[in-house]
Amino acid sequence: MKIHYSLDDFKAQNTVVTIGTFDGLHKGHQLVVEQLKQLAKEQNGETVIFTFYPHPRIVTSPDKANLRLLTTKNEKIKLFEKFGVDHLVIYPFNKEFSELSYSEFVKNILVDKMETRCLVVGYDHRFGKNREGGYEYLQKCADKHNFIVHKTDALSVEAEKVSSTKIRMALEAGDIKRANQYLGYQFTLHGTVVKGEQLGRKLGFPTANIEASDKYKIIPGYGVYAVLIEINDKHFKGMLNIGTRPTFNKNADNRSIEVNIFDFSGDMYGKEITLIFVDKIREEQKFNGIDALVQQLKLDKKAAQEILSSY
Repeated sequence: MKIHYSLDDFKAQNTVVTIGTFDGLHKGHQLVVEQLKQLAKEQNGETVIFTFYPHPRIVTSPDKANLRLLTTKNEKIKLFEKFGVDHLVIYPFNKEFSELSYSEFVKNILVDKMETRCLVVGYDHRFGKNREGGYEYLQKCADKHNFIVHKTDALSVEAEKVSSTKIRMALEAGDIKRANQYLGYQFTLHGTVVKGEQLGRKLGFPTANIEASDKYKIIPGYGVYAVLIEINDKHFKGMLNIGTRPTFNKNADNRSIEVNIFDFSGDMYGKEITLIFVDKIREEQKFNGIDALVQQLKLDKKAAQEILSSY
């Protein structure tokens, strides 16, 4: 997969394009990608994903600090590569670009710079200044500039339309299974191990404190989770607690992330870590003393080991 951060030297044959932020690259997005690949195969063309960085809302609504992303830029790159895309355009989204009308975007970008032969859009596609560019308007542009528009259907799971918003809601509620079902893969969180208060070590359950790699990355709701862990290409199992510690961390919504890694020893400070969420064990709760907490942690570890036994 070729990655482009501008279109100055962009070249592709019989370009088949789709546009969007693709936050989460969930099953609905994957359906668009599969149709993109099928159309490219039929036309002997190359697939192109046109997306943006930073997220448009960071530019258009900088005063709103509640943006929560399912996937960071690097996570999306890895997913698109996994799904077999030929070209990934990560176009710089700035104030000037946000002011483009849809017709200007079609003419200046899709037609003049990318020579688009076919454009694939989702069932709810809206794009351009004031989100003016829907499917009907786009069809008129296609007729004018001689390219084809293909609209995909909505994808439903258990009669529910899959969307990034619904996945965020599931994660906020700690419903990892539903979020993973909509995503089509397990929700992951990348970060760095930072120094904590080392309270877990005193209890016999040492934890690594994680600072997410992107301040906009969504952090699941409070509670204890069974997780898989990747560190330096090595794989481990563990249990993770998400709580709150406003003074001491930079994560979204001031949430602390502490993971107890089973069968691991050694210094972890400063290491990159990937957390793969499998299921929630229980809600966050307060205990009457250290002994009660330690007893619960033993039960949590047993529950995590049972959940993760098939991995």
